[in-house]
Amino acid sequence: MEDRVVSNLMVVSPQRQQAVDRLENDEFDLLVLGGGIVGAGVARDAALRGLRVGLIEQHDFASGTSSRSSHLLHGGLRYLAQGFLRLVHEASQEKRVLHRIAPHLAEPLAFIFPTRPGWQWARWKLSVGVKLYDLLCGRRNLGKSSWMGRSKLFEMLPGLRRDGVTGAVRYYDGLTNDSRLVLDTLRSADQAGATLANYVRFIDARREGSRWRCQATCEITGHDMTVSAAQVVNATGPWSDKIPHSHTDLRLTKGVHLVIDRERLPLPDAVVLTEGSRILFAIPWGQRVILGTTDTDYAGPLNAPTTDSNDVRYILDIVNDAFPEADLDENDLISTWAGLRPLVADRNGNPSDISRRHEIAMAEPGWWDVTGGKLTTYRLMAEQTVDRVFGFFGRTSPPCQTARQTLLDSAQTNGYSAILPPAVSEKTVEHYCRNEWVVHLDDLMVRRTYWHHYQPDRKDICRQVAPWVAKALGWDEATMTTELKNHLESMAGGG
Repeated sequence: MEDRVVSNLMVVSPQRQQAVDRLENDEFDLLVLGGGIVGAGVARDAALRGLRVGLIEQHDFASGTSSRSSHLLHGGLRYLAQGFLRLVHEASQEKRVLHRIAPHLAEPLAFIFPTRPGWQWARWKLSVGVKLYDLLCGRRNLGKSSWMGRSKLFEMLPGLRRDGVTGAVRYYDGLTNDSRLVLDTLRSADQAGATLANYVRFIDARREGSRWRCQATCEITGHDMTVSAAQVVNATGPWSDKIPHSHTDLRLTKGVHLVIDRERLPLPDAVVLTEGSRILFAIPWGQRVILGTTDTDYAGPLNAPTTDSNDVRYILDIVNDAFPEADLDENDLISTWAGLRPLVADRNGNPSDISRRHEIAMAEPGWWDVTGGKLTTYRLMAEQTVDRVFGFFGRTSPPCQTARQTLLDSAQTNGYSAILPPAVSEKTVEHYCRNEWVVHLDDLMVRRTYWHHYQPDRKDICRQVAPWVAKALGWDEATMTTELKNHLESMAGGG
């Protein structure tokens, strides 16, 4: 079947149109609002337990917080110092679970944490802390922690500023690809029978008897629809307190990341950088290094948080203080991204001191708000949410399978290392366009491949792949030109 043109600007694949038709015509046990990592996790868990599940996302899948993280699966070493032992334990256990069910998306990554006298992070405290960190992983962390003296430290990090350094500790967390984790979770949900559609915006809902009647609009065709569901989960992240019927209260903070070439900062492991009580990271990412992140209150537009000159200067000053010979400046940046953390509201204290705990609350009968948490604990959040969904039905819940069942089998991951961007090829483009809900050029360049953030020649790559996307999706010349123009303009706007 050939793709069907529904407007003079865009083409919708038959697979996507079928999903939209099912949303409008089927009766669902559960409708999930939000196609980020939490919504994807809820959809997968619920579908695997036999519920009829629909999911809608107003933009592209993973287009918000879930593609703008530090690419880490971590327990949160700094949370130990804040006394959040339960949070660290949960995240540490979930880190191990993700390594088991999605090994292609949980690569062990060592972190070097240099120490200096008089710091909050004294070496003896850190040495005890990283051992406790290992214990909270059930003695099965992704690698064994250790400490090192000055000579070993400077052998590994010859460019590190030496004055006052007493040594370092070395511990393990995991490197991931955040948007790929979302997409592979959605692919698993799709295989379990969930109905998924991006670019479908929730408008409002009303309760009729035992069901919710949810109004939504397809952002591609402008078609209005009504989706019927017994229960609704609001997993829209930073947007959740703007959704009708939501009772959430958020404190949004912005996190900025910078990407540089690894030759400018040749690190064998990730490095922890400190500024007062704040922790930043320099994270090896293939031929690149990710620097960040900031943690500042945010009250601007939700759709496009930006990286400003103050953000860049703040991060580069800390990195240059730790590695003075690097002498990094704005000209070294390959790309940047900024994301929003939807923290459970706590108006007191610094953003960095707010717990990353999550909350699941029933605002109205059959309406669930899921807020807070972090990438690493998404599966646990989903499990607890679906448990409550079954509780509201008054039915015995089948056992949760998501901690044991592999996300995708090896054949479905195509044998690639999902941590790094794939090779630029027409075959790669065709695969993502046909199998992973690509609608716009941005979807491919930013979230399916990360070419936008990883490749220094991303503008040339964008021009190279646009005809391949047009061929795969059936765009005409005018559509391709518009898509290319939009994406190039987004680069000019920063990021």
